[in-house]
Amino acid sequence: MASTEDKAASKESPSSWKDSIYNPRTGELLGRTASSWALILLFYLVFYCFLAGMFTLTMWVMLLTLDDYVPRYRDRIPSPGLAIRPNSLDISFNRSDPQKYSQYVRNLESFLQRYNDTEQEENTDCSPGDYTLREEGEGMSQKACRFRRALLSFCSGLSDTNFGYHEGKPCVLLKMNRIIGLKPGGDPYINCTVKNPIQMHYFPKEGRFDKMYFPYYGKKAHENYVEPLVAVKLLFTKEDYNKELAVECKVYGSNLLNNDDRDKFLGRITFRIKVVE
Repeated sequence: MASTEDKAASKESPSSWKDSIYNPRTGELLGRTASSWALILLFYLVFYCFLAGMFTLTMWVMLLTLDDYVPRYRDRIPSPGLAIRPNSLDISFNRSDPQKYSQYVRNLESFLQRYNDTEQEENTDCSPGDYTLREEGEGMSQKACRFRRALLSFCSGLSDTNFGYHEGKPCVLLKMNRIIGLKPGGDPYINCTVKNPIQMHYFPKEGRFDKMYFPYYGKKAHENYVEPLVAVKLLFTKEDYNKELAVECKVYGSNLLNNDDRDKFLGRITFRIKVVE
């Protein structure tokens, strides 16, 4: 039988639970008065404003050390990599079926649009064989040299809109990745090799990158810059059809790397190509 005191405690418990949330006698909310809550909110307001101010100041100081035209740290990429168009390292098609090679043709045509004469009108005819250096008084902007699409000859897509794919003699385009300030030494050029040798034609002549397209001054300073290209036309014969060939292309220059085993794309690129008759 419950005592009188136990019954009284059970009647008071709901009231005590409500008082823990809000006590009308003391005016406390969750155990704190209005002035106590105000002081806590003021503390955290000042604390987070201080953190936000410190973050803003840190970002402002860091931005003062950056250059809008040149990255602060550029020592991780000493030599350029090679890139290929069509944008695929595994090219396979049937030369008798346009649907099988149309994707490669579209990719090449789309990529070469910025090399059209209409797009190159704002660029300058530079002096071949010499670096195009920024002249005094030009400010930070740098003129871009024209690279005419016609320099790619049979791989330009002008005289042959199928880039040789319809006759089983496809073209691939190679370019060096952009590196600010790079001045390729010597007379940089592309050379491609295949385990089972096939004849190749290079455009421009001898697969050379003219030094007038270097150095590159960055996206903001060199606004209309386009990378020079080398086209390689692979002259497949009937004996080469239905075989997958691995083609390795390298860029050569006195200060360009192409044999680093840790980076297979540094100064070189390997792709597979198969032409089905």
